[in-house]
Formats: sequence, C-alpha cells, structure tokens
Amino acid sequence: MDLSLYSLFLISLALSLDAFGVAICIGLNGAVKRKNKIGFSFSFGFFQFFFALIGAYAGLLFNTYIAAVPEILGGIVIAIVGVMMIKEGFENKGECPLIRPKMYIVLGVSVSIDAMVIGFTALDNITNTLVILKYTIFIGIVTLVMTITAFLIAKYLKRIEPVGKYADYLGGIILILFGLKMIFL
Repeated sequence: MDLSLYSLFLISLALSLDAFGVAICIGLNGAVKRKNKIGFSFSFGFFQFFFALIGAYAGLLFNTYIAAVPEILGGIVIAIVGVMMIKEGFENKGECPLIRPKMYIVLGVSVSIDAMVIGFTALDNITNTLVILKYTIFIGIVTLVMTITAFLIAKYLKRIEPVGKYADYLGGIILILFGLKMIFL
C-alpha cells in the first residue's frame, strides 16, 4: 500500500515539528554560529530519514509499546538540554554546551525517535524497498527544510530585545516543556 503524496507530506511535517521547535530554541542562542546551524539541520534531517527507515524495516518485529520507551528517553534528553540552556543563562560564561560535536548526534536522535514509531506503524506494510527509501528520504528532506526555516525565524526573533536578552531562559523553558510533553503525552 503506497501513501499519497499529501499523506506523506503531512506525516513528514508532523515529524519535523520536534526538530523545528528545538531548532528555534538553539537558534535563539547567540553563541550558535552558522556552521552549527548547518550541522544541526543536517543532523536532524539525517536522523529523521534514518530512524524512519529503521522503523519501516523493523515494524513487523516490534510493537508500539517497545517504541514508547525510546520516546520517553528522547523527552528526557531534550529536557536535560533545556536545563543546560537555563544554567548557561545564569552562568553566562560565553561557552555554549549546545555546540559541542556530540550534541549534533544527541539532539538529532532525540528529535527523531518518533520517526521510528511512524516507520513501525505507517511504513511497515510497504514491501518495495525503493518506495520505502523514497518515503524516508522525503521525510528527511522535509525535516531539513523545516529546521533551516526555524533557524531563519530565530534569527529575527533574537532582534526583539526581550527575546534576545532572555533567549537562553526562554529556550531552556521551552525545551523542558517539550521534553515533558514527549515523556507524558
């Protein structure tokens, strides 16, 4: 059974919203440079693609209950990053824990766990390998575009004085709430 382009786009858009929200928060941080934004954009897009691909192939082997555990772990990681941002706002030492190389992988995986769940549920009955590859690449590209869009929006949000002044706190609080949503909903 193939998905319509409209259905695939809606699924891709919904999956990319986690990455979009995290990218806005990261983009509000003044220490994050263009190369970091590019790194996060590609990381988020790649892991959305990769996890959807894994989910599609493993969909027959795992049930939805098993997939709920990584969703909780992803929420915990995002909440911890939120706490780190708030702590950084208080300390304001000029170094940003978000731009360490391991954070590309940690956050990329965290925002992409739900792509594996979609692969389990929506793509598991597709038997054509090329169709699965095409669908999962599409999911990754939509996430890449949405992440770049989020960074562009954050660039303009930073110019609003209260947003720029309290960006670390605001971004940290948003990430904590986002992590809690992933854990409990």
